[in-house]
Amino acid sequence: MLAHNVHIMSSDKKRVQFRAPHRLIDRTDALADVLGEDRTDILVTALREYLQEAAHDDALTQEIAAAYYDGEISFEQLKALVGAEEAANLRVLKQQLDEDFIDEVADA
Repeated sequence: MLAHNVHIMSSDKKRVQFRAPHRLIDRTDALADVLGEDRTDILVTALREYLQEAAHDDALTQEIAAAYYDGEISFEQLKALVGAEEAANLRVLKQQLDEDFIDEVADA
């Protein structure tokens, strides 16, 4: 494994460092050569596509919602993962669940 840096010069982007298998980075570099791009472009595109696909996976969306309901992630993180509309729907549902719980406890 090698440490590889992904550096992006724009002020709205963050520099990250991670370890990846040599073979994966070699394949990334080969694809970058074919496309006339650099490694960072390939990695950012792959990550963006993975996150976009993951946001449409029902099982993962349920895990994300559960993390939000349990307070493990913020509303802003939720919105970044599932989009503004779905996040708003999940926030309303969380509020309804919280109100129902309070009503149940009050009635007990």
